[in-house]
Amino acid sequence: MGSKKKKKPKFYVVWEGHEPGIYESWEDCKAQVTNFRGAKYKSFPTREEAEDAYFSGPKEFMSKGRPKKSLEKPNPEPASIAVDAASSGNPGIMEYRGVWADNGDELFRMGPFEEGTANVGEFLALVHGLAFLHKHNMEQTSIYSDSKIAIGWVQRKKCNTKLKRSRKNEKLFELISRAEKWLKTHEFQNRIIKWPTKVWGEIPADFGRK
Repeated sequence: MGSKKKKKPKFYVVWEGHEPGIYESWEDCKAQVTNFRGAKYKSFPTREEAEDAYFSGPKEFMSKGRPKKSLEKPNPEPASIAVDAASSGNPGIMEYRGVWADNGDELFRMGPFEEGTANVGEFLALVHGLAFLHKHNMEQTSIYSDSKIAIGWVQRKKCNTKLKRSRKNEKLFELISRAEKWLKTHEFQNRIIKWPTKVWGEIPADFGRK
């Protein structure tokens, strides 16, 4: 008997779903679009095509027929903000900040905190950014993060960190609790967008410690 032909891999783009992004299996993609009203997603034969489609947006790819591929990449949305965190060690000394995405001017910075992690910092940075925009009545301003994990935590309104609580990071856990409470008691319209590092380079809020 002849051997079965190996299936060619597919890459699934989710533009609008529980957690937008690029997925390598239908199961992962399905989890993001199931029970999500107005979900937009499509499969592509290569990662390169999937990345191009993801950053170009769904409009041209959801219509019939294949459009000509655009050679230009979109820029960050005007008047948007970007957040990032840095940790020296895991856990280690951690801090986070938010900046205007177009010019890098700093809007806020918190830390350093003892015994923190980058993921916790990214989560706190996102919530701090959302609270900042809410306070200044900037409900239509988008916020960028390069952390898929932190974006997922914010969407679920829960910081699912495995970091152990200690006397040294007590203040950090207090901030986590406040951030979770803020998410559960406030509605926000701001879009949270994954920063495409491979296309645009490091996020403007990056601490430059890599």
